[in-house]
Amino acid sequence: MAQVNKINSDGTGLRYSKELSIGVVDPSAVWTPLEPNSYSDFGGDTILKARSPINAGRQLKKGVVVDENSSGGFNSDLTQSNLADLLQGFFFADARTKSEFSAVTAVDGTLEKYSGASGLSIYNSGDLVFASGFTNTANNGLKRVTASAATSITVAENITTEASPPSSSKLVQVGYQFAAGDLDVSAAGGAYPTLTTTTKDMTTLGIIPGEWIFIGGDTASLGFSNAANNGYARVLSVTANVMTLDKTQSTMVTEASTTETVQIFFGRVLKNESDTSLQVRSSYQLERQLGAPDDSQPSQIQSEYLVGSVPNDLTFKFDTADKITVDLSFLSTSHEVRSGVTGVKAGTRPSLADSDAFDATNSTSRLKMNVVSTTDSNPTALFGFLLNFDINIKNNLTADKAIGVLGAFDITAGNFEVGGTMTAYFSDVSAITSIRNNADVTLDFALAQNNAGVVVDVPLISLSGGKLNVEQNKPIEMPLTTPAAEHTTFGHTLLMSFFDYLPTAAM
Repeated sequence: MAQVNKINSDGTGLRYSKELSIGVVDPSAVWTPLEPNSYSDFGGDTILKARSPINAGRQLKKGVVVDENSSGGFNSDLTQSNLADLLQGFFFADARTKSEFSAVTAVDGTLEKYSGASGLSIYNSGDLVFASGFTNTANNGLKRVTASAATSITVAENITTEASPPSSSKLVQVGYQFAAGDLDVSAAGGAYPTLTTTTKDMTTLGIIPGEWIFIGGDTASLGFSNAANNGYARVLSVTANVMTLDKTQSTMVTEASTTETVQIFFGRVLKNESDTSLQVRSSYQLERQLGAPDDSQPSQIQSEYLVGSVPNDLTFKFDTADKITVDLSFLSTSHEVRSGVTGVKAGTRPSLADSDAFDATNSTSRLKMNVVSTTDSNPTALFGFLLNFDINIKNNLTADKAIGVLGAFDITAGNFEVGGTMTAYFSDVSAITSIRNNADVTLDFALAQNNAGVVVDVPLISLSGGKLNVEQNKPIEMPLTTPAAEHTTFGHTLLMSFFDYLPTAAM
């Protein structure tokens, strides 16, 4: 036996698994890897109560352990997918997905078909699906459905025969391509612009109010001829033949398409839900592996667990010339440690999927804060540029304590709060006026790279602060705080749209 004298931080690793119920993890659980840059805290703080009887020796007696407060927090870079699953816990909601299929049994390169035992009729002609995880490169990427049945879909693109695709392969609906001349723009003055159709029923797309879309593909025939009608947009309402947009990338103009087969793209939507039937409290176990104490037994890994961990606080941090990072923290019911001989808890531990981090310089394809307008989808921004900003989510959790329980037996959630801070470059006193008038303000930003992206939208903000910082030989800066509130039409305070595919035009 060769006991090590120390274990370095690079010998540790962090994973999580969703619990079946508070404190209970599935024996066949999947332990998903995470990429912490640092830890704010992790573990359990024991609470001692010393005996202090009146005695001639004037000394304390040894105390006893009466409680334990368990929690954990870490900082991570933000990538397209590394936190998408875990973020659902912070929103107390499940993501609203479009059509997804992960049971492809074969690919036919002659008939251009993806096949499965059943379930492929969820797709319709014109749907844009993103295929991933297939062995043959030609079978991955954006595909347009031309026909569907229960056991297969036919696509317009050339694909390659693949008799047994990997179990990780899947098809995800990421958009729709309208028939030639079917999608038009109506943009009368003094009203929000609308997308209108003659044939396609747009309620079948699964788009909800408050969701973001991207209009236009990567060739002229796949978008509107007027460039102002393409780009990011937020959906206010959807009926069979009219989709109203209340935020747009440019000021849209009326246009009747002719030969264009316009594409629109959309993603999975995650938001805090006002409908209690859609609210979901998820708890997790966080596993931190602590290396092997005996170098002759390298497979005997020590570990510690935060059990019954409910997501508490989360902060997105944006700084000039830096990566975009996220601080996450959890409140837990208890803390456990396991020796190397005992080993880690049962389950599968997949490898970490490599992905590029979003950064504030190259990944930010849209960033805008403006006063809310009831008629203009593209009002003037309050600020031209920001130095930094953050967005914070708080679930205001409380640990439930009880006699006979070391730690907590459950976690109670408080209000869902969203706020933040920012520093903007001052350019116009209208920003100060908006603060004093308590104007309704909205903030959104889009992050995009490698033909995928995320849009974050805070639909209703009240600004505070705004005292100008004037220093010699420097631009005037304006620090602000940005408390958010529920948007009464959309029923949420914060919404994220995860786009598995975006055209290069969106980058």
